[in-house]
Amino acid sequence: MAGSGNDYIFIENFDNSISCPESLALSFADRHFGIGGDGLVLIEKSEKADAKMRIFNKDGSEGKTAGNCLRCVGKYLHDFGYTDKEEVTIETAGGIKKMKLYTINNLVSSACVDMGQASLLPSQIPVLLDGDKIIDRPMIIGGTEYRITCVSVGNPHCVVFVNHVDSFDVEGVGKMFEINPIFPERVNTEFVRVVNESTIKMRVWERGNGETWACGTGACAAVVAAVENGLCKKGEDITVKVRGGDLIVNYTDERVLLTGNAVLIYEGVTEY
Repeated sequence: MAGSGNDYIFIENFDNSISCPESLALSFADRHFGIGGDGLVLIEKSEKADAKMRIFNKDGSEGKTAGNCLRCVGKYLHDFGYTDKEEVTIETAGGIKKMKLYTINNLVSSACVDMGQASLLPSQIPVLLDGDKIIDRPMIIGGTEYRITCVSVGNPHCVVFVNHVDSFDVEGVGKMFEINPIFPERVNTEFVRVVNESTIKMRVWERGNGETWACGTGACAAVVAAVENGLCKKGEDITVKVRGGDLIVNYTDERVLLTGNAVLIYEGVTEY
């Protein structure tokens, strides 16, 4: 399944029979010798929500949350008959997330996820820099100065505004950001060009995954950073153009809303 081109392998694990998802993610997500994807998602039972989502990057590391995967889990629960509700809740390592499902011919086509409140506190991101917020802070990374804005949307993000996002060296620079010691839990890095006050264009380097076609929490972080830098307006729908399509983000003091598609690519059975 995929959200805006961010494709993951989704597996039911209601009986908790999968004992080593880290190694499973390594083999299944391999695009040459496995099924192929940006990672692995386990859909499990939850005592706190309609279901629980565990997400594993293609390097085997476990993530806290993922906006694109959340929409796909919502689609899975609805389309495979586990719920008939229009609004569902999903338990993640980053907290319980609520979403509204939108259907066409009784199949979920898109969803709006309440990603919760964004945090700019360095200790909650985490980033080892002084100050109450890290907004437009000059930093030397790999011998070059970048102006960074750090945001947590349940996982750590560093946003950098650039003039030419299409030709930017996302892989080379993204790797240096990910492993920089100021980010003790590594970091996802968004390289963003502001098109106008209601549209931004983004490429993303995800920790544990490399460059992906989309990142839901990254789109949220990019909009938060654009607003906090005075480039976009708070409380309005902002279109985030990524390699896999468009996402809509609305950032307020109380929450960040993320809207986008959810697509079933194919389904099957495998052994491991």
